[in-house]
Order: sequence, then C-alpha cells, then structure tokens
Amino acid sequence: MDYRKTKAPTNTVTHNLMEMCEETGNIYESVVIMSKRANQISNEMKNDLQRKLKEFAQGSDTLEETFENREQIEISRYYEKLPKPTLIATEEFEEGNIYYRNPEKDKEALDN
Repeated sequence: MDYRKTKAPTNTVTHNLMEMCEETGNIYESVVIMSKRANQISNEMKNDLQRKLKEFAQGSDTLEETFENREQIEISRYYEKLPKPTLIATEEFEEGNIYYRNPEKDKEALDN
C-alpha cells in the first residue's frame, strides 16, 4: 500500500485492544506485526525524501541559500504533514492489508 494514498488519521486515535488481537489471538503479536510494518514504511518514506532532497544538494551551499530554496521547503513540509508510520501501519493492520506469518505456528501445524 502506498503511504501517500493512505486514509490514516494524522492524529492519535484510541483503539480497542481486543479488536486488535482478534486476528492473531495475541495483542503482543499484533503489536510486533504493526511495528515491523511501521519500520518498513518509515524506511520507505526516508528513502523517498532523501532521493527528492538529493536533487537540491549542492557542494557549497551557504546558510542563506538553504533557507531560500522554496521547493526543498515545500517537499519537507509535505512529508511532515503525512501521517506517522505507526498510524499508517495500524490502519493497514485493521483493514487486513498486511501479510504476515509466524514460523513457529507454521512449524507447530506441520508437527501435528
């Protein structure tokens, strides 16, 4: 799922923990799944931002030139306004858009 097209809220929302653990049966497992997805989203956002800002990189920028670059400021503001990766990951988990597997449970299922 593309983090730019998400419908995740930009502010903190209270969630029912019992609803979050319905799919996995364990709240801690659900939290681990969401945290790993949030790390993936965060890395993707960071790489996209660095790639876009690299276009503006110059060898000898002075402090004044850095503050006057409007395009660079607009790109940074756009990324600041996006929902946080944890909120995006939580939204994806609630909608069932995250694929995950637990090797321990797979192993137990094969043994039985």
